[in-house]
Amino acid sequence: MSPQDIELFVALARARAGLKIDPAKTYLIESRLGPLARRENFPGIPEMAAALRSLREEKLIWAVVEALAQGETGFFRDRAPYAAFAKELLPTLARLRGVEPIRVWSCACGTGQEAYSLAMIAEEADGLPPGTKVELYGSDISERSLEKAQSGLYTQFEVQRGLSIRKLLQHFEKVEDNWRLTPRIRQRVRWRRVNLIADLTIMGQFDVIFCRNVLSMMDMPYRRRVLESLAALLPADGLLILGEGETAEGSTEAFRPVTGRPGLYVRNPAYRAVAA
Repeated sequence: MSPQDIELFVALARARAGLKIDPAKTYLIESRLGPLARRENFPGIPEMAAALRSLREEKLIWAVVEALAQGETGFFRDRAPYAAFAKELLPTLARLRGVEPIRVWSCACGTGQEAYSLAMIAEEADGLPPGTKVELYGSDISERSLEKAQSGLYTQFEVQRGLSIRKLLQHFEKVEDNWRLTPRIRQRVRWRRVNLIADLTIMGQFDVIFCRNVLSMMDMPYRRRVLESLAALLPADGLLILGEGETAEGSTEAFRPVTGRPGLYVRNPAYRAVAA
């Protein structure tokens, strides 16, 4: 790749998805775009860059952006947020909401493991008030990732990461060398392609938003925009859950941290008052 090719890819990722790609990390760019170039029948990445310049084809542009947006994911990754959701957040919200559904959004969920982890928790939850309803939504910018998520089909390697044998046997079915989530779990999640730097008001309101391991990939102005858009989707007692090591502090005043709970945030009432 030439420096001009790298500059093109970095600029597209930032403009279309708010991503901050380090141009010095050529190995990262090559590892993500190499398979795409082969899939699109280009001899190599430079030829794909040339096609982007000459054709400006939207489908190819988005394929590049989606490939660069790929992140690592896994079932029950960093277990603390899931334990908090199962033992504290879900029971508390169930008491507060009564017959109203508890709406949970796993945004930038990649190939779906986070959303399905939440679905397994909702399925196994006991002791909740009768009639408790949990509505789960999963989204990502990548159509390819969402197709895999909707299929609910995962490799042996993917299910070994984060799943106990009990959960695997309880919620999956063996399909040749792979494992597919049961229809009951798959049907718990509704899927939608969402670009987090676009208008998010179409998503409606949520009680809990999992936005983990994506803000750290974004340029600061876009990080602020996403956080403030998410704040507008939460009620006063709604909760935002960020990834391990991620923080909303320093990006915006739309949220304030929950004391002693790293990664857990509530809306800042003072910010909303000023914004209004």
